[in-house]
Amino acid sequence: MGIRRLRLLQGFVLLSVIGNCCARFVVEKNSLTVTSPEKIKGTHDSAIGNFGIPQYGGSMAGAVVYPKENQKACKSFDEFGISFQSKPGSLPTFVLVDRGDCFFALKVWNAQKAGASAVLVADNIEEALITMDTPEEDGSSAKYIENITIPSALIEKTFGETLKKAISGGDMVNVNLDWREAVPHPDDRVEYELWTNSNDECGVKCDMLMEFVKDFKGAAQILEKGGYTQFTPHYITWYCPEAFTLSRQCKSQCINHGRYCAPDPEQDFSSGYDGKDVVIENLRQLCVFRVANETSKPWLWWDYVTDFQIRCPMKDKKYNKECADDVIKSLGLDGKKIEKCMGDRNADADNPVLKEEQDAQVGKGSRGDVTILPTLVVNNRQYRGKLAKGAVLKAICSGFEETTEPAVCLSGDVETNECLDNNGGCWQDKIANLTACKDTFRGRVCECPLVDGVQFKGDGYSHCEASGPGRCKINNGGCWHDSRDGHAYSACLGFGDVKCQCPPGFKGDGVKSCEDIDECKEKKACQCPECSCKNTWGSYECSCSGDLLYIRDHDTCISKRGTEVRSAWAAVWVILIGLAMAGGGAYLVYRYRLRSYMDSEIRAIMAQYMPLDSQAEVPNHVSEDRA
Repeated sequence: MGIRRLRLLQGFVLLSVIGNCCARFVVEKNSLTVTSPEKIKGTHDSAIGNFGIPQYGGSMAGAVVYPKENQKACKSFDEFGISFQSKPGSLPTFVLVDRGDCFFALKVWNAQKAGASAVLVADNIEEALITMDTPEEDGSSAKYIENITIPSALIEKTFGETLKKAISGGDMVNVNLDWREAVPHPDDRVEYELWTNSNDECGVKCDMLMEFVKDFKGAAQILEKGGYTQFTPHYITWYCPEAFTLSRQCKSQCINHGRYCAPDPEQDFSSGYDGKDVVIENLRQLCVFRVANETSKPWLWWDYVTDFQIRCPMKDKKYNKECADDVIKSLGLDGKKIEKCMGDRNADADNPVLKEEQDAQVGKGSRGDVTILPTLVVNNRQYRGKLAKGAVLKAICSGFEETTEPAVCLSGDVETNECLDNNGGCWQDKIANLTACKDTFRGRVCECPLVDGVQFKGDGYSHCEASGPGRCKINNGGCWHDSRDGHAYSACLGFGDVKCQCPPGFKGDGVKSCEDIDECKEKKACQCPECSCKNTWGSYECSCSGDLLYIRDHDTCISKRGTEVRSAWAAVWVILIGLAMAGGGAYLVYRYRLRSYMDSEIRAIMAQYMPLDSQAEVPNHVSEDRA
């Protein structure tokens, strides 16, 4: 079959899932408000571009410029010597260009290179707003589409003419682009889904999708483990028209007798992998998610998909069941449950899992039909913009009510970089490299920082100061400090109400300055007649003339010889007192031993003449004639 017939067949397959009428495509919009001049003030709808980075959850104010040349922006503005770079202190530049003659993305890219902060494309026909989509990437367009970082929007023809007229009349036209309601936030949990594909050989879009999944995995798992989000993966499938189910093309692209199909990866039916190989792996990945979800670990889907991309690529001929089973086993998932979930791929019957996927492709409520890959849907609104970690995370975070977003939403991944320009107007200490400015996905906030356990307090805009016991560790608590000749002094007090006070030997406010006190000049030291004074930084030194020795505690001088004589006599007295105490002790011992000896002798003599208390009484003998 020729290429033309192949593309025709794929067109039939695609139309089959959509139905007998056209797919329902929902244009995602954001609000655009004209704030000046007074005569055209008002709010209008604009359609979010499907590339670049819309500021989901935030807004952006700017001044509109309509170039006099290159008004369709199909050429580089450098050729015309035009720059849209805003000057410091001025509003960002929003460039208004006309639709036609080249891709929407190329217009935005040319304006971005010239310094534009956002692009408004005025429609050239009266019609309902459409989404500015990316062109089919080729080698030349893929690079610049990937590098578009500014937001863009399509506006209606009539509104565009109104803006042009005001600008040509000399009015300064200021507008505000607002994406805060682009993603609804009905509760404290964000539900989002990614329509993806396991095929890794479909060119630039596949490479972009695979790279995104790897980059976003960490943030997605944090959100899921914390219960902040509910993520669901989806896979697009088509079915083969009944008239073609027995054809070679449908058999190679479909399973379950033509009910679920995917295009041939290499678009070559004679070699390589078939479309049905992609459908089977897509089904396996859906079942991995279901089995992981049953064990309350839905985030394991991200591990499986990223590991499968790395370990089982098509180019290495490892895109097969054996390699997939190895990945499943390494993650501790139940392979038998996954296989049971996948069902019989050869049965002439519906597959429950894939049937649900086809039903989910049909748009519901505010979401249109899913017809392209990749598609990201957040809180039932289709995401428009660059498929990149920071941009997608910003869109998901805008689905939380303000102040309820998780910590990952306040991380560097979604920072708005407003703090890079004049520190965002917040307090900063350039010496200690401290700032109260923090970027969030909703814009910057001025909040006094917490540094090394020390909390700074203040309004965050003009004033922040360290508080608590550890405040002196951080830039000396904002107090004066200095060091010279190996000596360091600080005016910071780590306790009490007074925070800065010059240390002894200095005078001043303790914050900006502390000056050395000249104790010698102010007659505060070395007042004795023999003393001489020398001032030092933070202190002083006193010395005495001749052989005299200075005693600082008494501010006096004494003779060094006198000190030595007194020291010698003191030693003599210590020796004499020691001898006297030894002699007295010996005398007392002698007297005690002598007294004990005399007492024992006396007791022995007296015992011969009378009984003592310790002896038994002698019996009294009476003669018989007296009885």
